[in-house]
Amino acid sequence: MQSGNNISSSLEHWARVSGGRIAVRYNSGRFTYGQFWQAITSTAAVFRKLAIMPRDRVAIFIENRPESLIAALAAAAVGAVFVPINHMLRTRQVMHILSHSGAACLVSSASRLQTLAPALGGAADIRLIAIDPLPENPGLEIACLADERAAASGEGGELAATIDDDPAAIFYTSGSTGLPKGVLVSHRSLVQGAFAVASFLEIACSDRLLCALPLSFDAGFNQAMTALVSGGTAVLYNYMRAADLVRHCDVMEITGMTGVPPLWIDLSTVAWPESARMRLRYFANTGGRMPETTLQRLRSLLPAAKPYLMYGFTEAFRSTYLHPSRVDEKPGSVGKALPNARVTVRRPDGTLCDAGEVGELVHVGACAALGYWNDPEATAKRFRSNEIEYGGLRRRETAVWSGDLAYQDKDGFLYFVGRKDAMIKTNGIRVSPTEVEELALGSGAVREAVAVGVPDSRNGQVVGLVVTASGQSNSTSLEDLLIQQCRAVLPAYMIPARIRVVPEIPRSPNGKFDRNWCLDLLVRGRTEELTA
Repeated sequence: MQSGNNISSSLEHWARVSGGRIAVRYNSGRFTYGQFWQAITSTAAVFRKLAIMPRDRVAIFIENRPESLIAALAAAAVGAVFVPINHMLRTRQVMHILSHSGAACLVSSASRLQTLAPALGGAADIRLIAIDPLPENPGLEIACLADERAAASGEGGELAATIDDDPAAIFYTSGSTGLPKGVLVSHRSLVQGAFAVASFLEIACSDRLLCALPLSFDAGFNQAMTALVSGGTAVLYNYMRAADLVRHCDVMEITGMTGVPPLWIDLSTVAWPESARMRLRYFANTGGRMPETTLQRLRSLLPAAKPYLMYGFTEAFRSTYLHPSRVDEKPGSVGKALPNARVTVRRPDGTLCDAGEVGELVHVGACAALGYWNDPEATAKRFRSNEIEYGGLRRRETAVWSGDLAYQDKDGFLYFVGRKDAMIKTNGIRVSPTEVEELALGSGAVREAVAVGVPDSRNGQVVGLVVTASGQSNSTSLEDLLIQQCRAVLPAYMIPARIRVVPEIPRSPNGKFDRNWCLDLLVRGRTEELTA
């Protein structure tokens, strides 16, 4: 692997030394490293021609396909800041991100630009670029990327001389409460995150990584970059159904992939072709704790694959991983800090927690983000500056407080408890949703489970549980079974006061379970979204 101070360096290296190797695959199409780098530099020439300046924001509203990666890397190459927007977002959410980020340019498909046209009519300052030809003019000035590349092909121009601490991207969080925040990420975070993950996953040039998480999700973008900095192949895919994804793994000869717990739950319940089962050499989890029952099903289903349990949050990009050799010894752990990071568990006053004591997970290291875009107040709360003295010299480091509760065992291994804002507080006692969910999943009768705190006038909150059945159980019998199991092992305050059985739990745009939908269902009893 060839490191560098920005995210262009490694791609340029592979294009130069191994330009014929396949860098990116998408459906039946493919880019060699030489072709991919040429597409990046020609798109960078288009950005220069359109007067995109260093530090300008370039928004990208495209699904997982090569043009999305090319636009992002071309923006970074000219010193601009790319802003990936999840392709599942609606017009209102897209317009919020464009406005909040102050985007100077929007790169998207012709169909999406036509859908956005009524809202974009008042945004005259945003340059619009379509990645494919426009079937009809929606009344806006829109440049066609192919035409612009042809016009700019002879212009050349050097790439921006960015340094590792320069801003590279703004990743918008999924917005579990209120509007999403934009996390400003440096070139160093992107590069170090990619190399750190590539190192412990032992990614080689022969690897083909399935990129099914959205590229607008920090973990999804990291997975693509992990493949590319290693000289491997990033196989872009837009997830719809588990059976289709498994077939794609087989056809594309996938050797590794990273997912979030709901995706792994789906993939653990479908049949895998023998060739795909035996070819996958690792599977990795992020975005929440993988249920133990799902982990064991996957280990049985994919016997050649090593399980990597990871933890990360957007504000620190990547944080920890558990080596496969310790999975049985440390069940439920997310491991220790990845290379070039220091991860601790601390009390609200900043002091270190004792072994077994629950506190907030705090990250220091190269992957730490620069802060929240256009939100100094939120940045000051989450990104705290510490002064450290070494031999009479004083320096400052930034500690990122994750908002996640965790604890360490006596050997220093970390265990994720839950989001601070997702913890259930009933009658003054804190309850981890994960513990209730794990019990439900362990029954064998439940396929998916989400526990939330439901407002209650007497206790403040009570535990609510939304589940999907793994078999043909009717709602009443499954609810009775879960209550009996909970009463057998849980204290009274942790037993769910409300249980709803649904055919499907919706996902957020990043593929995680939609906890707000579950709360709304338990409070109001609404299922219109499922039956519409």
